[in-house]
Amino acid sequence: MEFSIATLLSNLTDDKSVAPKVLEKKLGCQDSESLQKLQIALDVLEKVGILEKERGRYRRVYEEDVVEAKLRCSSKGFCFAIQDVEGADDIYIQKNHLSSAWNGDRVLVKVTKEGSRRRSPEGQVRLILERVNPSVLARVRQAEDGSYHAVPLDDRLLFELNLRPNSAPLEEAVEHLVHVQVLRYPLGQNPPLGKVARILGSDAEDAADTDIVCCKHDLRRQFPDSVLQALEALPDSLRKTDLKNRLDLRKRLTMTIEDESGSPDSAIVENALTLEKTKTGNWQVGIHIADVAHWIPLDSPLDREARKRGTAVYLGDTVLPLLPEKLLSQVSLVPGEDRLTLSVLLTLTDSGQLVEFEIHKSVIQVDHQLSYEQAQALLGGHEESEPELAPIVDKLKELFFSLSPALRAVRQQRGAFELNGTLPKEAIARPIPHSKDEGRQGAIMVSGSMPLRSLLAELMILANQVVASHLHALSLPGIYCVHPTPDLERLEDLLKLASNLGLDAEQSLEEDVTSQDYQRLTQLLAKSTAAKVLNHLLEGTLKPIAYGSKPGLHFGLALDTSYCHAISPVWRYGDLFVQRVLEYTFSEGRDRRTTRSKDRVNLHHSSAHGNINWNVLPPDTQQELESQLSTLIPHLNDREKLTEDAEIDLEGLKKAEQMKERTGHVFSGLITGVQSYGFFVEIEDLLVEGLVHVSSLKDDWYEYRSRHACLVGRKNRTAYRLGDHVEVQVKSVDYYRQQIDLVTVSGGSVASNEDLED
Repeated sequence: MEFSIATLLSNLTDDKSVAPKVLEKKLGCQDSESLQKLQIALDVLEKVGILEKERGRYRRVYEEDVVEAKLRCSSKGFCFAIQDVEGADDIYIQKNHLSSAWNGDRVLVKVTKEGSRRRSPEGQVRLILERVNPSVLARVRQAEDGSYHAVPLDDRLLFELNLRPNSAPLEEAVEHLVHVQVLRYPLGQNPPLGKVARILGSDAEDAADTDIVCCKHDLRRQFPDSVLQALEALPDSLRKTDLKNRLDLRKRLTMTIEDESGSPDSAIVENALTLEKTKTGNWQVGIHIADVAHWIPLDSPLDREARKRGTAVYLGDTVLPLLPEKLLSQVSLVPGEDRLTLSVLLTLTDSGQLVEFEIHKSVIQVDHQLSYEQAQALLGGHEESEPELAPIVDKLKELFFSLSPALRAVRQQRGAFELNGTLPKEAIARPIPHSKDEGRQGAIMVSGSMPLRSLLAELMILANQVVASHLHALSLPGIYCVHPTPDLERLEDLLKLASNLGLDAEQSLEEDVTSQDYQRLTQLLAKSTAAKVLNHLLEGTLKPIAYGSKPGLHFGLALDTSYCHAISPVWRYGDLFVQRVLEYTFSEGRDRRTTRSKDRVNLHHSSAHGNINWNVLPPDTQQELESQLSTLIPHLNDREKLTEDAEIDLEGLKKAEQMKERTGHVFSGLITGVQSYGFFVEIEDLLVEGLVHVSSLKDDWYEYRSRHACLVGRKNRTAYRLGDHVEVQVKSVDYYRQQIDLVTVSGGSVASNEDLED
């Protein structure tokens, strides 16, 4: 079992000592090699003062001036340690105080000099907690002594690696792009050591873009043998014991609605829907979620691998899943097969008001599997072409003509907004993760060509809401979604741009940005002739979703109550963890204060809220789950960030490739950013951004006017400002760095007297 120092320390506190046997079990150390590594780590941590040993047991030692952080380095050799605590100062670290840590590594930093109003605090790396570069993309060079070295393409990695000869012939790799596996990190005066895992091509353009992204971000394409062996031990079909203590919903008319894209993820179905009329005249909507937790025991090889991956990764047509294909097929909700699910049963009025809800372990059987296109056709009155689907038409109409629009109205009334998902025809879109809720972007994506997607999202988001409220009301460990408020500073250029395009955008925001402000902004930007560009830029102002152990604000959904992700355990590990917590609650939870109490609560039902003043889960289970959360939440946030970076990287490479082929072509664009060194132009037809460097403006000497966000020619009074339309020519493209250099052909505006003032 592989473990990091960060994982080891997460199982230790300063108020309770832990025996090595307990650590062995928690870290999955079973073979002699891993046991030896654990003991070495414990001995070293004790020697450097991070751990204290007493009577053979260990406890953590905390120091006030030592903080945990993540390194962010520059190519010039200076680094900052970024703390996880929001608002905490970044700590400056000189190159000679890095202790061989690399960019991106998680470290313990000792603060050696306090910061001031103008200067960051300074520090030095005390301990490397976790390495995040187990492999690197590099170019091979041969030294004069005949040895081979790997020069990382990422110039923030400040080392060359010595290469060990292996099956890949190193003489053939010289001046080629390679994927290098790190065998040893820098140790004292010894440089890092690596081996060539794969020769990707003569250069970045010769290599496949997915290969570059997978290698750069160390994304695992294959599952290890231990996982595949564990998979073989799983039963191939349901047993009678699997159905025990489950709500039997197999007689309910059940449908699924999925993509028909043919991509690997579209073949896996994890959500199903039912709709029933209640005796009181309300509607009961069933959101049935594939019960992945049933098949994956806690801390099993399958669980550890899924936890390590954190989330599925979408790289164009390539999907790197959270779980192996065999297990995905086993849990997928296919028609005519009994399937285990976790069912969220929502009782709603005709106006979309939530009356009550229940959450049950259940068994269902899907009757009809629809694509979005089929469902859309049925709603349009084309059921005569598929008479076997006639029984579900009324249910579809009730769901998508009545209940979902009512839920949307409730959401919009509290101030939530939507993002326009419509792109220009030739634009290269970032791969959209397989999520039927608001996903990583924090807000529902609306597409005019497929309105059912956003309507279905209303139901899924409500299911997430009630699961989170249940976790919170029962004081259960949970992973909550927090969507922070955007910084007003990030909006300033966009507001100025919209204002220059004739929109009254700057008047619509106050100092404290609210969800209602964004709702008004999306409606305002839709009126612009450059709506697609503006919406694209608006999405970029949003902060990413973050996971936390406590409820917090969800800006995109305008929620200040608890919210979590629960509907996608096939693709997100956080959802799987939440599912596991609920299953522990239903199997082990206490529904009364003591065995003598006559008054019980229904742990499955919303009626339990406000009526529980005892610990629902057994103390050991509660403590174990909370202990896992302490390391799981930072890990999942890191994986989400890495995954998003990888998907953005692929999008950038595809755009760079597209523009490389169009070198010399002229396009219409919109100036979306102005700096002293030049201005950025968004090519409207492609949603591709490039830079016009000030040195390419040969017709005059241009000066930067920060107050007006424009570059102004001294003599010709030509101005390039936010919102100006220009004609630009593609001058050059750096494929790997995804940098597109442009030169102006025509456009800009006439500078006013005010623009000429300093």
